[in-house]
Amino acid sequence: MAPPRKPVSETVDDEALAEAMRLMGATTKKETVNAALRDYVARIKRLEAAEKLAARGSRGEFEKAAAARDAEKRARREAFE
Repeated sequence: MAPPRKPVSETVDDEALAEAMRLMGATTKKETVNAALRDYVARIKRLEAAEKLAARGSRGEFEKAAAARDAEKRARREAFE
């Protein structure tokens, strides 16, 4: 059988929590932890998005899109000449 779980507040680094509260301007531990979790999730999502963009760039997708846009611009100009 697993040992009883401790409340999160008993297992959190008090010094780190106090510093995070100060930096965030938070007034409660709960507010601080929830804000830190939201920030962490958002940061990881940004990193994942950047990795996907880098992969698309390495496949040349942006060059193809730019070339297609340039061709479209040329076609429009030529249509009015």
